[in-house]
Amino acid sequence: MENDTIAAISTAVSSAGIGIIRISGEDAVAVADRVYRSKGGRAHLKDQASHTIHYGYIVDDGEVVDEVLVMLMRGPRSFTAEDTVEINCHGGVYAVRRVLETVLKNGARPAEPGEFTKRAFLNGRIDLSQAEAVIDVIQAKNEYALKSSVSQLKGAVQEAVQKIRERILYQIAFIESALDDPEHISLEGYPERLEKEARELEREISHLIDSADNGRIMKEGIQTVILGRPNAGKSSLLNAMLGEERAIVTEVAGTTRDVLEESISLNGLTLNMIDTAGIRDTEDVVEKIGVERAKEKAQQADLILYVADSSQALDENDREILRSLCGKKAVLILNKSDLPPAVTAEDLKEMTGELYPVIAVSAREGNGIDLLEQTIRDLFYRGEISFNDEVYITNARQKADLVNARESVLKVLESISLGLPEDFYSIDLMSAYEALGAILGESVGEDLVNEIFSRFCMGK
Repeated sequence: MENDTIAAISTAVSSAGIGIIRISGEDAVAVADRVYRSKGGRAHLKDQASHTIHYGYIVDDGEVVDEVLVMLMRGPRSFTAEDTVEINCHGGVYAVRRVLETVLKNGARPAEPGEFTKRAFLNGRIDLSQAEAVIDVIQAKNEYALKSSVSQLKGAVQEAVQKIRERILYQIAFIESALDDPEHISLEGYPERLEKEARELEREISHLIDSADNGRIMKEGIQTVILGRPNAGKSSLLNAMLGEERAIVTEVAGTTRDVLEESISLNGLTLNMIDTAGIRDTEDVVEKIGVERAKEKAQQADLILYVADSSQALDENDREILRSLCGKKAVLILNKSDLPPAVTAEDLKEMTGELYPVIAVSAREGNGIDLLEQTIRDLFYRGEISFNDEVYITNARQKADLVNARESVLKVLESISLGLPEDFYSIDLMSAYEALGAILGESVGEDLVNEIFSRFCMGK
């Protein structure tokens, strides 16, 4: 199966200017030659140089299917490291499928989801961290997610992990050499030297683990929950930030009875906005369910936007919400700033002890929304993010392997503190080395590899 020649549509199947059918495998050029005719009818792809483009037609049993440009890339200088042919045809749904059917009829088989990228990994063209970055590039929802994914695709995670592994491997080799040849290699004073090195390794691994929180936010977006008592203007705030009327707004308190979820792009970030039912004591069964769901969403949130009606005095419902913010990133919003104030920023700060920024807005008029958005951005990113120097872990699997590696390094430090023999150090150092290798795809099971690539689209 892995040596078969495969083919798939690599562009969206929709009305478009161009559609691309990708063919990869040992017989990719031969398959393409069976369906391709140059304009003059004489040139054969097998006789052409790699990385060239040719104009002609796709022909099925003598019938011209479409006018095309064909790109020829011979392995290993291709994405899959195999001979690869890409047919650029017209982008109509029927035309693209008709060209693919012709290719499949002449010796290729349909590619499985992610099989092109899987072959790139299996053929050593990319490591597993880069393969996972491919799907992250495709699924990127904002500027930061795209930049981080492209950085990983270029090998940022691979480089960082490889540097740590090389240092660990040096220590393993030194210990093993010293144990095999104690007459010429002394371990005197080595535990002290290893302790210093292990602490530095632990710091570097921990730094990568810590980056996963920002990495997750880049990739998945900021889970943002809007809380407040009924009629504080939560739905109006959501509409103002979205720039459209998505949530129903009335003067009747308790209009919103369930959560409403929308996503917005904010200065390169994604906010997954969740409008919730107003929090208050109520006997209404439906509204009570909405209030409980609001509290559940707040517990899971990365950010809470607490909305108070500045024209009304705070009540016990407001105080309950403010008490629930402990340990969360939050912005306190004084809505309806266009009305005479009954609550001020000083009042909120006195209750919360200066823990949270306070922003005055008028959701109805649109005033203060820009300042609110900038405040949210500053809460998560101080200054500009540098993708030249910083590596962000955006993958849960990679984070888990890093955690395992750190635990092994900590065991080395524990063994040193207990004065255990040097071969104990070697065992745990090897465990750390292997855990980091799993990030790059070394010693990973076939089931895991298949599961990762099954999440890809068909032509990638």
